[in-house]
Amino acid sequence: MRFKGMYGCAQMQTVLQDVEFNDQQRFNQFVAQSKSHMESQITGGGHGIAAARMGGMLNVAGWVSEQMGGLSYLEYLRDLEKRVDEDWPAVAESLEAIWTALLARKDAIVNLTADDRTLIRAESHVATLLDTLPEHSSGLVSWDQQLPLINEGLVIPTQVNYVGKAASLYDAGYELNGSAYVISNFFGNTWLWDRARVSGGAYGGFCDFDSHSGSFSCLTHVSIRVPAESATDDDALTKAIIGTIGDVDSYQLPDAKGYTSVKDFHMFADVFETVREKGVIVAVASADDIAAANEERPGLLQVKKVLYRELSCPL
Repeated sequence: MRFKGMYGCAQMQTVLQDVEFNDQQRFNQFVAQSKSHMESQITGGGHGIAAARMGGMLNVAGWVSEQMGGLSYLEYLRDLEKRVDEDWPAVAESLEAIWTALLARKDAIVNLTADDRTLIRAESHVATLLDTLPEHSSGLVSWDQQLPLINEGLVIPTQVNYVGKAASLYDAGYELNGSAYVISNFFGNTWLWDRARVSGGAYGGFCDFDSHSGSFSCLTHVSIRVPAESATDDDALTKAIIGTIGDVDSYQLPDAKGYTSVKDFHMFADVFETVREKGVIVAVASADDIAAANEERPGLLQVKKVLYRELSCPL
């Protein structure tokens, strides 16, 4: 243990500084593997791609997440693969620029977890590591971007269609209340499950409420219509409250485990109307099904071809 701090810092220094961006073939393998993984993820988890796409349209945090793990990331990897083959020197220069921007002593943050004795011993090794970093500061960058707010039909070769609809409840004037967690749980476990899974024969359906951004999304394997109102009985309400306990951190005594009246559902429905009327739609589906949707409702979805063929299962 007494050498752990020294060894860790020395190893980190090697990883950070002894880097050479000259192995084009190896880097091309990384890109190809990442691209293949993303394409497989789309065919097997289209609901995640749809959710990320909608999040990127509704808020900046969602946009960042979609850029690093959604369809935009796949498009970036495809373009990067071409640039590695056609203009490797420019790609290597970009990697150098990223590496230089990350290695800056002024902006470095060190996080050590250990007992007092070990932390004292590690201080000199950490100081040595920081002294080897360049003095320049990469500075801060402000992001204020979102994807265009348009309904999308993402075409892939599939027999299962993934459909999502989302909107920002905060933009509609909703103020966060604890009942939102119960209501969201109710929609996912009762109403949406009964409509999409039981009645509609879908593989599944669920909803998600992001309390940080206010985005409320509904996703399913079949197209559904989001309700404007919701009525419930005491048994269903009790199930919804119990299902929400796992998401609540603070301990509560039995007589204070929460009371959510039907009135909360009706108040929530007033802002939830935004999802039904103004929510953005993203469908990850086959070309025929997206064409059928646009034929039934002309101009509903802006078509975007994502995958052109079936993918074999990765080894």
